[in-house]
Amino acid sequence: MTTILLTLHILIAVGLVGVVLLQRNEGGGLGIGGSSSGGFMTARSTANLLTRTTAVLAACFFATSIGLAILAGAGSKQTSIVDEVVNSSSELPVPSSPQVPTGQ
Repeated sequence: MTTILLTLHILIAVGLVGVVLLQRNEGGGLGIGGSSSGGFMTARSTANLLTRTTAVLAACFFATSIGLAILAGAGSKQTSIVDEVVNSSSELPVPSSPQVPTGQ
C-alpha cells in the first residue's frame, strides 16, 4: 500500500511542478492571449483551468502526504522523542547535594 501511495505522490508532485511552470506571471496561462484571433481557449479560460488544476493537484498532494505520514507511523510503536527523554531522565540517579567545605 505504501509503495502505491508513494508512486502516486511522486506522480502528483511532478504534475504539480509541470502545471505551475506552465502558468504565466500575468495570468495568461500557456502563453496564450497575445493575439486577438480566435484560438482553442482564451487567456482567461486557460488561466482558470491551470489555476483549478493546480488547486486540485495541491489538494491531492497534501492528502497523499498525510496518508504517507499515517502509514509510516502505523507500523512502529515509537513514542515521542519527548517521552523518550523523560523516561531516560527518570532512570538516572539523582545527584547528591555537594559538600560545602567549612572554614578552617
